Amino acid sequence: MSGTVRAVGGPPIALVGDGTPVRCLDGTDRPYLSLDAAASTAALPAVWARVEAFIPSYSSVHRGAGYKSRLSTDAYEDARAAVLDFAGRSGRDDVAIICRNTTEALNHLAYRLNLGRDDVVVTTVVEHHANLLPWARVASCRYVECGPEGTFEVADVDAALDAQPRPALLALTGASNVTGWLPPVDAIVESAHRRGVPVVVDAAQLAPHRPLPRAPEFLAFSGHKLYAPFGAGALVGPSHAFTEGDPFLAGGGAVDLVDLGEVLWTEPPEREEAGSPNVVGAVALHAALRSMCEVGWGPIIEHDRRLARRLREGLRAIPGVHLLGPQDPGHDTLPLAAFTVEGVPHALVAARLAAEEGIGVRHGCFCAHPYLARLLGLTGAQMAAYRDELRRGDRRRVPGAVRASCGINTTEADVDRLLAALARIATGAPPPVAYHQDPRTGDFFPDPEAGHWSTQRATGAGACSPG
Repeated sequence: MSGTVRAVGGPPIALVGDGTPVRCLDGTDRPYLSLDAAASTAALPAVWARVEAFIPSYSSVHRGAGYKSRLSTDAYEDARAAVLDFAGRSGRDDVAIICRNTTEALNHLAYRLNLGRDDVVVTTVVEHHANLLPWARVASCRYVECGPEGTFEVADVDAALDAQPRPALLALTGASNVTGWLPPVDAIVESAHRRGVPVVVDAAQLAPHRPLPRAPEFLAFSGHKLYAPFGAGALVGPSHAFTEGDPFLAGGGAVDLVDLGEVLWTEPPEREEAGSPNVVGAVALHAALRSMCEVGWGPIIEHDRRLARRLREGLRAIPGVHLLGPQDPGHDTLPLAAFTVEGVPHALVAARLAAEEGIGVRHGCFCAHPYLARLLGLTGAQMAAYRDELRRGDRRRVPGAVRASCGINTTEADVDRLLAALARIATGAPPPVAYHQDPRTGDFFPDPEAGHWSTQRATGAGACSPG
């Protein structure tokens, strides 16, 4: 299932739910356009079909002697093998631990590496919170800074690796979830290994768009960004990292024998998967990985680059729209872009795209607050003022941007639809109806008396943009 599999067809590939009509403010039903693939994706048709086919056979795994249990166990272990294959780790002494998502995988690893406050983890300001907060909880962090465009060089990482005390680990993103920037992972990993420093790569954004790097000791990625939104992801790493010490979760399935005074833990990866696992999620993840490899990396990358160029060049061409991240049009990025619209709050841009155009995007800080603060050029005093407002429960001025992100189903016409909508918003002309901001969430909603778009939401619903 490696990236060498022959392509049988190129993107775009429609996902389950694509084209669902949504009623917009003018009373027109428009096909819903999700440009939020960097957050989560809908299911590939092959994934949904595989889940439907599997459900009648669903049962407990590993400990059941019945026919369905054996079928389910086989399906679960086939999924584990597929993860190793997708990561290029088949035939190595590596294990794939099925987790909920990348965040759980990185928390799991942070616990299992048995780090202490005297240990240093080198990471970067570009990271998603999932690759910042777990390390700060268990060790001391040394951060690689970025430049104004949100990038850094191998030499910047080398300087952090060479500082004393010697780091115990390098934690690095494979691709930014904010700007789509692709750090030179292979060169950085090689440099870390020359210094004897192991590496974990947060591949949540990378996995749907590029082959996974094979050199890092550890990889983490999520099914919900890989067209398998059924709650399963993976942590991949050498088995010896999980053979000693207590597992992250303690419970059934992780043990060989339990007495009241002693526990004999089983071998990895089962040692790391206490409790009943998400078998359906694993089956869905397997189907998604198979589908991605059937398409082939060549067509996927070509599709991504074409969309990235159209999206980023189109945003640059709109007066009043400011693109964040690398500015060189020839820079290779994923097909996602974060931007601001002059004079229009990020939450209002997102609300207008949804209510007036039927377009779903993300806004806020994208669970990467330190990175976005640097991209926006915010000062320490400004951040302190925002924190004070948040402590008072007021989210109206929380800084942020808007992000549009494409997937395997996105077409050039979809990108053009977004650009046309943004061009109208960026003119500064007033919206067709009044929008009201909820100070508790920071979100904007159109006046319910002024249009057809529903503002009904669950009681106590949270903000769209915290992270």
